[in-house]
Amino acid sequence: MGREKRKRSITGIYHIMLRGIDGQNIFIDDEDREKFMKVLFKGKAKGQFLLYGYCLMNKHVHLLIKEDEEIGTS
Repeated sequence: MGREKRKRSITGIYHIMLRGIDGQNIFIDDEDREKFMKVLFKGKAKGQFLLYGYCLMNKHVHLLIKEDEEIGTS
């Protein structure tokens, strides 16, 4: 059975958490973190979202983002 579709935030602000499978590390070294940040800022530069904050840890990542106004209306 599938899960319910997530509801859209009225504010457009979301806390996103990414975790490694079975508690595995997702970042082995600083090079991994730098690559993640490049991809994150590339998406931000395209204007898809505003990045309010982030926290990178070995086993997981927290992002606080706000979706772009135009994306949220579609």
